[in-house]
Amino acid sequence: MSIFSCKDKDTTVNLPLSDWAYAHSYYLEHINKTITYLDSLKQEGFNGKNSKYYFSQTRKHFKIAEPYASYLNPEVGHRVNGPALPIYKDDNGKILKPVGLQKIEESVYEGETSQADFENELYVTNGLLHNLKKNIEKRDLTAQRFFIATHQQLFRIVSLAISGFDTPVSHLGLEETAYSLKSLQTVYEHSISYMVKEKSPQLHKDFLMNIKQAINFINTNEDFDTFDRFTFTRDFMNPITRNWVDIRKTSDIWQPVNTQPFNYDAPTFFENDAFNLNFFAPNINKNPTDKQIALGEKLFFDKNLSASGTMACATCHIPEKAYADGLVANIDNNKQTLQRNTPTLINVAFQQSFFWDGRSETILDQVSSVFTNSKEFNTNVHEFSDDILKDSAYVKAFQDAFGKMTSTNSDAIKAISSYVSTLNGFDSKFDRNIRGEEDTFTSEEKLGFNLFIGKALCATCHFMPLTSGTVPPFFSEHEREVIGVPESKNNKQLDDDLGYYWKFNEPLHFGMFKTPTVRNVALTAPYMHNGVYDTLEEVMEFYNLGGGGGMGFDLEHQTLPFDELNLTDPELQAIIAYLKTLTDDAVK
Repeated sequence: MSIFSCKDKDTTVNLPLSDWAYAHSYYLEHINKTITYLDSLKQEGFNGKNSKYYFSQTRKHFKIAEPYASYLNPEVGHRVNGPALPIYKDDNGKILKPVGLQKIEESVYEGETSQADFENELYVTNGLLHNLKKNIEKRDLTAQRFFIATHQQLFRIVSLAISGFDTPVSHLGLEETAYSLKSLQTVYEHSISYMVKEKSPQLHKDFLMNIKQAINFINTNEDFDTFDRFTFTRDFMNPITRNWVDIRKTSDIWQPVNTQPFNYDAPTFFENDAFNLNFFAPNINKNPTDKQIALGEKLFFDKNLSASGTMACATCHIPEKAYADGLVANIDNNKQTLQRNTPTLINVAFQQSFFWDGRSETILDQVSSVFTNSKEFNTNVHEFSDDILKDSAYVKAFQDAFGKMTSTNSDAIKAISSYVSTLNGFDSKFDRNIRGEEDTFTSEEKLGFNLFIGKALCATCHFMPLTSGTVPPFFSEHEREVIGVPESKNNKQLDDDLGYYWKFNEPLHFGMFKTPTVRNVALTAPYMHNGVYDTLEEVMEFYNLGGGGGMGFDLEHQTLPFDELNLTDPELQAIIAYLKTLTDDAVK
């Protein structure tokens, strides 16, 4: 998997290689140190006196090398530092055992492994690290690679490192955040700082001061459970990302490409335009025109698209309910209950998986599936509503949007997909507060955010700031989880919906569902894929008990920790108070 598509154009202004030589050797030095400390851990064993020290040093040096190493090979970088879960290979049906630093962390800190398994974890991880090392050796650092890699690493800090995703057992993520920031300062000072200092001395000074203050804040707040992530993000990380955008512009040696997930001009990761919508759009539906979007909006509410003339997209996705419907499950075209709860469409465009069971990979496929579903629109791409074909207003709208009046559903599907992709919102009370535009968060809401992204582990699946399962910082895949949702709110029996199991009939996927966003969650009750819970209190109690496994269901492959979170009632209420701040003003 490459970070660039073949269409990406390198917009780097050529600089002498000497300007990047130090940074390049710096990344290479620390990937070598990662390997060295991993070798020391092998000699020490998983339960030796110095095992945790060698592990922490392995992680420390990997985090320093990670920006460039993982930029060059995202897939391998993610395996080195990804979740300690088995991987199912679609091409051959094999299941790969968990490896990487997070699996080694479990072995070292929990000791629940065999010597043979531990040695295999180290062997495979060592091979992955050598793969990353070879990439660094072969590929010179350039301005384009440097700026994109740094942007990705800054995003890792706000979404993965401080949430505990990187280090769920040892909680070394806060300490590692300090290493990441210090290493950014080091490579900056030895590469482009001279030109920034010359053009904007104050920017240069502010950037170094903001990094220093962020590191100092971490060093005085090292406890994972009580670390103030809200203040750290708003008052320390956001100034750094604002500086970084200004540094890139001031240096004027790279113009951002438009084929990546980020808007590189957005000053923080919490802006309305922080993400590049075109990156997530299917290739045949990028850059829709205003007329295509307007046509899609009109079609979204038109029941004539369905064969029965009784269902429109808006039948299940009601704007006033954050484009959900408020029902356990909606009704099909035969007045029977559909299988699953209707999810929101707000920010759905930033997903890489659609439907609860992930059966569609693009938004075009998702809309098309509604057309062809015998229980919903019950048409196909080669049919089109006679009523719409006879409507002169529609004839003109299609001609304006696509240059012709179609006799198939293909253009209608494109238009609806284009409209749905505009249903995005990042203007909630939370967004305005985290951006520093207002200071209206209550102490309870602030505590709720800190619990959500820390002790309660919510953000290890609902990644900030999208709060969905679209995996940062590459956003090329979407997480699916086995959490053990019951069939009724008495929590006595596991729901019999198999979820993603349909695709491969693989037991690993039994009861696996896509991780949805929790933005606008206060408007989208009832909750879970089967609408089993009516309130956020019931949802939080489910997670506090450790999901289905924690409630005693037989779930060998549950991806949610089985352990109880042991959150107090005030803590649970604080998280709910925070979740309510995620309601976007546009859909209240």
